[in-house]
Amino acid sequence: MEHSTTLLARLLSLHPKLIDLSLDRIIRLLQALGEPQRRLPPVIHVAGTNGKGSTIAFMRAMLEAEGRSVHVYTSPHLVHFHERIRLGQPGGGSIVSEALLADALARCEAANAGQPMTFFEMTTAAALLLFSEHPADLVLFEVGLGGRFDATNVIDNPLVTVITPISIDHTDFLGSDIKGIAAEKGGIIKAGVPTVIGRQEHEGSEAVLEQIADRLRAPLVRYGQEYHVLEENGRLVYQDETGLLDLPLPAMAGHHQQINAGTAIAALRTAGFGLKDTGLFERGITKADWPARLHNLGKGVLAARLPPDSELWLDGGHNLDGGRVLAEALTAMNIRRPRPLVLIAGMLATKDSVGFLMNFAGLAQHVHAVGIAGQTASRPAQDVADHARQAGLSATTADTIEDALHRISQQEWPIPPRVVICGSLYLAGEALSRNQTPPV
Repeated sequence: MEHSTTLLARLLSLHPKLIDLSLDRIIRLLQALGEPQRRLPPVIHVAGTNGKGSTIAFMRAMLEAEGRSVHVYTSPHLVHFHERIRLGQPGGGSIVSEALLADALARCEAANAGQPMTFFEMTTAAALLLFSEHPADLVLFEVGLGGRFDATNVIDNPLVTVITPISIDHTDFLGSDIKGIAAEKGGIIKAGVPTVIGRQEHEGSEAVLEQIADRLRAPLVRYGQEYHVLEENGRLVYQDETGLLDLPLPAMAGHHQQINAGTAIAALRTAGFGLKDTGLFERGITKADWPARLHNLGKGVLAARLPPDSELWLDGGHNLDGGRVLAEALTAMNIRRPRPLVLIAGMLATKDSVGFLMNFAGLAQHVHAVGIAGQTASRPAQDVADHARQAGLSATTADTIEDALHRISQQEWPIPPRVVICGSLYLAGEALSRNQTPPV
């Protein structure tokens, strides 16, 4: 059988557009496959701009802490495509094997019979096929882009839908109007199906979601209204109409991860989990992990290049709000343990690099701008450096991540620095690969 890498490369040629928001092609393919989307375990469908993957990671950890088997579909991957599909098993699942992935892709390719099909549509169909053929208690299904016409929106009757914070991103596909983006994300809301809405920072987005839910008579569970999350005395306090939970703080750093954990709890309780036995939340919240989300690279090849006792962190945030929550988390770290902050930043040309980097003005001492290896859409390092200066930061270019780390190591530091590699999930994947860090 062909290796999945060969199959995936060939599938890229089936449709001229990498992204083409429509449901027609995938519905046709799923019909040819016998409609696997109708033979799934119960599904929690998750849309939003930021926090989708982390919210799913919390839900998976909590469900697995209760002994549940959970299938998971997320994107993009960091190092290996297989990371996108996780097959649940009692006692904890694992990323899909090469044999199972290659077989599913081959069957999807044969059923498609050479007709136009985007890469994401084909791989989503493969995930649905695998999930339909392997028993599990639940499927956690992440939207790729938007929601209304995203390939994942073929689930007619999910158990719960979840919408995490909505921000300006993917403006070339979704536009730059926050209400219009919210309408696209809200396209996953289904008639009569409860919808959990995470914290919304932008005025107007929640009102749009409420209008959609009202039209479809979908019960709403909203952050700040039907559920609340706060940190109190080093604990996470969650409260909804069912009661109050006093929990340990998440292992994942940052106040935004506390909010994501609360959204995960709200989704699971809305789905009927943990209403009587709340121990799954206590056991799962500290086990959740999601690589490249303020991820401490304390060990590995890259960390060893820095001065002794330095910190090396990795974050894949890449839009204005992603930069904001990262800057907030780093500010909190600096209050607890002051260190000079240095960024190694690389971004795609489609992203608002000035908007992202302006969050760090007055916080970061310097930016080492790099390109992203293997990405034709990478913004040149010189452009990233120029944009960092426009954002009020000191910046220079470096050839590679290793070159940037070498330059940092050659400086004199009165206190070992805190170094953060940031700006793109693709750069994060490159860093994990170079650091020889397993992505999952």
